[in-house]
Amino acid sequence: MKQLSITKNVELKDYCYYFRAISFREKMLLKEAKKEFDRVSDNFQFYYKVKINLGEIALEQREFENALHYFREIETLSENKFFYRSSVLHNIGLCYLHLKKFEKSEEYLFKSSKLHEKENDTLLLIGSYMDIANLYYIQYKDNQAIPYFKKAYHLSKKIKSFDLKKTAAKNMAAVEENRKNFQTALVYRKEYEAWKDSLNDQNKVWEIAQVEKKFAIKQKQKEVNVLEAENKAKIAERNGFLISSVLLFIMFGAGVYFYRQKIKNNKIILAQKNQLDELNATKDKLFSIVSHDLRSSVNALKTSNSKLIENLESKNYTELDVLLHKNSSIASGAYNLLDNLLNWALLQTHQAYFYQESLHLSSIVQQVEYNYKPLMLNKNINFKNNVSPADYVFADLDSLKIVIRNLLDNAIKFSQENGTISIYTRPSSEDFCYLVIEDTGSGMTEAMRQELLKDTVLLSRKKNDDAIGTGLGLQLCKSMIYKNGGKLEIESEENVGTRMIIALPKFNNHG
Repeated sequence: MKQLSITKNVELKDYCYYFRAISFREKMLLKEAKKEFDRVSDNFQFYYKVKINLGEIALEQREFENALHYFREIETLSENKFFYRSSVLHNIGLCYLHLKKFEKSEEYLFKSSKLHEKENDTLLLIGSYMDIANLYYIQYKDNQAIPYFKKAYHLSKKIKSFDLKKTAAKNMAAVEENRKNFQTALVYRKEYEAWKDSLNDQNKVWEIAQVEKKFAIKQKQKEVNVLEAENKAKIAERNGFLISSVLLFIMFGAGVYFYRQKIKNNKIILAQKNQLDELNATKDKLFSIVSHDLRSSVNALKTSNSKLIENLESKNYTELDVLLHKNSSIASGAYNLLDNLLNWALLQTHQAYFYQESLHLSSIVQQVEYNYKPLMLNKNINFKNNVSPADYVFADLDSLKIVIRNLLDNAIKFSQENGTISIYTRPSSEDFCYLVIEDTGSGMTEAMRQELLKDTVLLSRKKNDDAIGTGLGLQLCKSMIYKNGGKLEIESEENVGTRMIIALPKFNNHG
């Protein structure tokens, strides 16, 4: 600060701002550090280090778009600059992961892991493997995530970091528990507890060392007291200085410790608050939509029942037949809404039973078709089932039925009288089987199609006052398709029709 007030040398000012910013960042004063870094001029010799620090600060503050901007600038610099390119690529991958741009995240995390392998940096490589595994795991791509959890676990055997060893063992325990391999999971869980105990033992060793240090100081003090007779004045002065230094050191250490603990606790509380806010927002929106639609359905039933009573008294049997069919349709829609709500709740709370196996696709479609034939006959819809009998998929039976049932129900709901609904399979790839549900209904705009494919929680769409359209069914379908390792595509044109395309993993060893 003194130098900044007296110098006019731009280069010297840049160094002063840079070192002040580094000091603030070391003390976790991130806002102050960012202000100082922003004051450094573009001509500063180590300006790329300023960008790296600004990116890391933005990442710590969860400003992922800003962090990505800084790191992408560093990525374009030439290779001869003195910085770890692998760390920059890894940070870009983390930004994309938090922004849920999974393909970009995968690309950069793999680039960084390859550089870590070349640099032979085992600690950073373990972190890369864990981040790649988590990238796949949150997308329900368990088969791709598990090998990287295993790689991280095996590499952790070669390092001395108890914390990384503990995390790697804990991840493997969670993986094996999800795969129902409880005996193997128990082995990993015990190993996790052992490393946890080792960390605690390490802390105890540190505490013992501190006690021994204090004891040594006391012993030294006794020796000094023995020499008091020869040089009393010097010993008194020395003792005062020593005691003051020790007290200052202890006070400084305690202050730093409690400050860091406060920062850590504030971060945890903030993260939990944000997560709770998101969950409450989803819950409020869901309750609002579902309660509104159920109220509309019940009100429609109430009105229709009043008309039933009037027509029953007047013996108008033609109108009675129409009203009974209308009541049946409203009740069916409300039942489907409640059924989707239950399945969505089970999926969100991880209580749904999920077991992937070989399934004959044509048989599953026929079972669902049987339940919906009366609805299609009621609207005089022409139904075509051209699913290939040779296709087998690897999926969970219950979730697959829920997906087909919801998409077929939507096709009927948005189809006109005398329309056509077709279910067929497209030529499959080496890994996936493509099931298409096509209708000649009202279709949708391109904006609506793009919106439906986003990872939004809920998106309402109403056809008319009688149709229940919370968007919950489609969100449930997407979640279950992703959990089965599949994909969903939509092809649609307004007033022409819609094709819902489900890509599911093939099962080739069905015999």
